Amino acid sequence: MMIFCLMTARVLEVRCKSCDRIIFKYLKIGKGKLWHCWKGRIIEDYSVREGEIVKCACGRVIGKDEKKWIKLKPFSIKY
Repeated sequence: MMIFCLMTARVLEVRCKSCDRIIFKYLKIGKGKLWHCWKGRIIEDYSVREGEIVKCACGRVIGKDEKKWIKLKPFSIKY
């Protein structure tokens, strides 16, 4: 069972930096930048997958699937 401090939790719309489409709706816990997205915290997923590569519908590479999380490519997203 996981217990989160609700004071620092928020839902982010992770968007493609190129086309501004929503890629994920993600539950962010804590402060700081978004370096990777834990799969269990992704609420809605609009990404396109090609093997381990995670892309936006426009074709821009967003990150790499690394089993428990998606490692995001720097400067490919905004939120």
